[in-house]
Amino acid sequence: MKIRRRAAAYGVCRSTGGQVLLTRGSADCAFPGVWSLPGGGIDQGEHPADTVVREFAEETGLDVRITGVRAVLADLARLPDDSIEHTDRIVYDVEVTGGTLRPETAGTSDLAAWADPAAHPLLPFAAGVLGVPFEAAVIEGPFGEPERPAQVQRFGAYALATDPAGRVMLTLIADGFPGAGQWHLAGGGTDFGETPEQGLARELYEETSQLGRITGLAGISHSYNPSAVGPEGIPLDWHVIRVVYRVSVEEPVAAAVTEAAGGSTARAAWFTADEARNLRLTEVARDALAQAG
Repeated sequence: MKIRRRAAAYGVCRSTGGQVLLTRGSADCAFPGVWSLPGGGIDQGEHPADTVVREFAEETGLDVRITGVRAVLADLARLPDDSIEHTDRIVYDVEVTGGTLRPETAGTSDLAAWADPAAHPLLPFAAGVLGVPFEAAVIEGPFGEPERPAQVQRFGAYALATDPAGRVMLTLIADGFPGAGQWHLAGGGTDFGETPEQGLARELYEETSQLGRITGLAGISHSYNPSAVGPEGIPLDWHVIRVVYRVSVEEPVAAAVTEAAGGSTARAAWFTADEARNLRLTEVARDALAQAG
């Protein structure tokens, strides 16, 4: 069985009358005639927010701006060729700033329209985001390794984890990995078939021994390094998409790395805000801590 993985971004855009802008799948897509939110695959090196702006222009003719992040999710789908595809999806709220509504000229959609979502057959993820009842397909593993393209696009979930004393949990990146020697947020790439929340819980425990509760979404970021070199010394066209969650660790324990030897985390520790300011931090950790005050 062939398995694939992709990352995509979409936008929810509502009219003043409460209708939602939807696009219909064309004969060139996996599910012709089924409606979805405007959006699509994130290009290598592209910020997910930029994906939404580009896809709206291509699929609907409209210019939009991002107003917020609505949801981050992941799902599995069985495609017509019987392969299994895992899609990590970031869904934004957007508003129209210009343009004229028109269908995509050539692509995976053939119609764009303001519509009542409940009146059309929707892709399951779109139905879930819009609150329309749907029957979820059950796809069970075990799964093998997905196809590994020459360009590596990694979807990760990270924790801005704090305890009742206000300390923050940080992890030290091991030698041989991008950012080695810097302190980072706990987290990492999600596995095939995992939701971001499941991946975050697993990574937080593997890297720090903590159990936490997600309390909100802190932000979306990305990093692109076409000349990165992996731990095996092999060049990588490396694009990582990061979702950062606020996490409360209500019963903190001593920090310890439990993942198998050879992982990307050398050690983990709790720090006060003053201590964290004096550390050599990754850009992601620095931005998250600044946002948290």
